[in-house]
Amino acid sequence: MAKQSTPTSIPDALKNFDSLPDSAWVREPIVKALLGCSSATVWRYAKMGIIPAPQKRGPRISAWNVGELRRSLVQRAA
Repeated sequence: MAKQSTPTSIPDALKNFDSLPDSAWVREPIVKALLGCSSATVWRYAKMGIIPAPQKRGPRISAWNVGELRRSLVQRAA
């Protein structure tokens, strides 16, 4: 018998990414969903300079600036 998966809800930050101000911050799950890749790939892209590196927002919190992320996504698409 196949295990049924429950639909996961899409975070508001991802649904409304286009309307977020450039000064907003997003965490790794949002970046991962935007890029359509794994967590490891997100961190690899940041290390390689494909996307901007996250900034520490607290002792255990890293986040990406929306404005910087948008600019890198536009460059990546071009």
